[in-house]
Amino acid sequence: MIQLLFIAICLVAITVSPAAAAEKSQIGRDSSTISDSFDALYRFQFSKARTVIHGHIKKYPQDPMGYAVVGSIALFEELDRLALLEGEFFKDDDKIKSKQKLKPDPKLREELNQAIAKSQQLSQAMLARNANDTSALFCMTITEGLLMDYASLVEKRHTASLKHARNSQSYAVLTLKIDPTYYDVYCTTGLSEYILGSLPFFMRWFVKFEETEGSKEEGLRKLQIAATKGNYFKPFAKLLLAIFYLRQKDPVLSERYLAQYEAMFPENPLVRKERKKLMEMIASKETP
Repeated sequence: MIQLLFIAICLVAITVSPAAAAEKSQIGRDSSTISDSFDALYRFQFSKARTVIHGHIKKYPQDPMGYAVVGSIALFEELDRLALLEGEFFKDDDKIKSKQKLKPDPKLREELNQAIAKSQQLSQAMLARNANDTSALFCMTITEGLLMDYASLVEKRHTASLKHARNSQSYAVLTLKIDPTYYDVYCTTGLSEYILGSLPFFMRWFVKFEETEGSKEEGLRKLQIAATKGNYFKPFAKLLLAIFYLRQKDPVLSERYLAQYEAMFPENPLVRKERKKLMEMIASKETP
């Protein structure tokens, strides 16, 4: 379930008819078991998240969203294991761009790749029947983002990850053309805007995303839509906003979004630790 966050950080260091739209599938959307699995994931309770989502897959084996969630769990667990979610990592561009090879967990990599392959197979079959199926398009948005994240951070293949970043953005744009109320997708389109808006002007000729002008302000606005109206990605959008406002040297706004996240998931140890650091930073600046 991580969309363009990691390629964004790396790069910072660097017509549909109404009738057709109405034919979309509701598979995976508003499912309580998927919501429960994301809830456990956001608390970093990976075993519980797996148990819940595999129950969903057993009941709905043709739902690509279930497998997309499995891939998200595998990625989050690997990033946590490798300490790639620490605040210092995102503040230090040299760490992000580092060519140092990491040692991926082969079981998590296999779980990730198999889950993504299955989700995309089912999604493409749904799209072959109805090219305007937003549930399938959403799953393609997620899984292309997961492939990008893994290639960029774990495998350090930053250039190769751009293909998946562009694919994720293209699926997101198509989803919103069909259904502008699919608010979770604003995570992806908002990040694309922020990416281009953060790049030097000359680099924008080489790094392009579909229907993206490159406005950091517009990117933050779209992320705020997801953080306010989103479903599965509402908490994730809050984390993205916290990270970007921290990089823009606004620890007060960053802490505000982390506080909202922590209020939703108080068991998450990483967010609690990072928020404490931010509060200490703010206090030190206020001390005369």
